[in-house]
Amino acid sequence: MAPRARTRSATHSAHGFTATEVRELRALRTPAGVQRFLDSMLYHIANTAWSPRRVLHERTAHCLEGAIFAAAALRVLGYPALIWDLEANHDTDHVLALFKVGCCWGAVAKSNFAGCRYREPVYRTLRELAMSYFNIYFNSRGERTLRRYSQPVNLARFDERGWMTSDQPVWYIADYLCEIPHRALLTPAQVRRLTRLDPRTRASEMVGHRTRRTDASAR
Repeated sequence: MAPRARTRSATHSAHGFTATEVRELRALRTPAGVQRFLDSMLYHIANTAWSPRRVLHERTAHCLEGAIFAAAALRVLGYPALIWDLEANHDTDHVLALFKVGCCWGAVAKSNFAGCRYREPVYRTLRELAMSYFNIYFNSRGERTLRRYSQPVNLARFDERGWMTSDQPVWYIADYLCEIPHRALLTPAQVRRLTRLDPRTRASEMVGHRTRRTDASAR
């Protein structure tokens, strides 16, 4: 009886991942290791919402899938499974995984833009963290588009739906991010005074950018 009880406990603690998958996720060791793993993947240009298990097997992800995967990986490493939404005007939103060290926030993210990825855990507030993305968050016209940020969302709220290992799309996570309140980063006066991104910064942010004809602005 005792061995069976331990097996059930181990399965529960793995949140549906197999032992092999858990070993692979634990091998990432740190949030920076999770980021390196995401960086090793090609950016996934497709209208999909894969679960972390699917991302682990396919070795590709876009920003939503990358953030959800990172939240699952961080959970296996002992962090809460937190994601966070950055909302923009005339541009796509960006979803990231959050982690905290001491009293400071950091982030892990998959992005098609060079600067919209990892942040060290040195930001005392979520607003500070959001503003670290502001200067390099732009659309195809070079407009600085970042406007709002959400509170962290703990994906444990979706455990009953098997979000970590589901074979089905997890669009319900994206839908939830669209429903929750977001806080403004700028005043209307600040928005009116914004300048466009300079060509040099734009070029640096586009290093490694992947495009297709029907979707050239994926964050």
